[in-house]
Amino acid sequence: MRYIKPEPYYEGLPPFNVTGSPFNVVPIHNYPELMKDTCALINAEWPRSETARMRSLEASCDTLPCSLVLTTEGMCRVIAHLKLSPITSKKKACFVESVVVDKSYRGQGFGKLIMKFAEDYCRVVLDLKTIYLSTIDQDGFYERIGYEYCAPITMYGPRHCELPSLQNAKKKYMKKVL
Repeated sequence: MRYIKPEPYYEGLPPFNVTGSPFNVVPIHNYPELMKDTCALINAEWPRSETARMRSLEASCDTLPCSLVLTTEGMCRVIAHLKLSPITSKKKACFVESVVVDKSYRGQGFGKLIMKFAEDYCRVVLDLKTIYLSTIDQDGFYERIGYEYCAPITMYGPRHCELPSLQNAKKKYMKKVL
């Protein structure tokens, strides 16, 4: 079954509900019972110690950083996750990271859905103007949903020298003005 919902994707603030569907997007700090499943989802893609991953999820708050999860109705299954992090040098922007969709739900529009919710959350709840991200192999996906290439950005403030690791990296940096 392929699920793609036409615009607009949301009709309220957290938990966002997709009209006529069994899906919600929620900030994980409001639903701590979802943290273990979210930890398992992220670790299935990028293995890390459960303790470190849980600490990262527990840091989610009403401002930044904030982890959002896409769940089924009744909050019984975590389908996707992403984390919104502050950018020290850009107060009206954030960096989206750890975007992951459960392997059994890929190719059905859920990546696009959680990104749209994140953009709405950033614009409406956090009053942000720009979202940045980096990707190694998903730039085509991000281009299709309106992101454009940009210069490398660091979440920790400006650098006053060139870093060779950024020049040789396979990462591509992208942004979207909301």
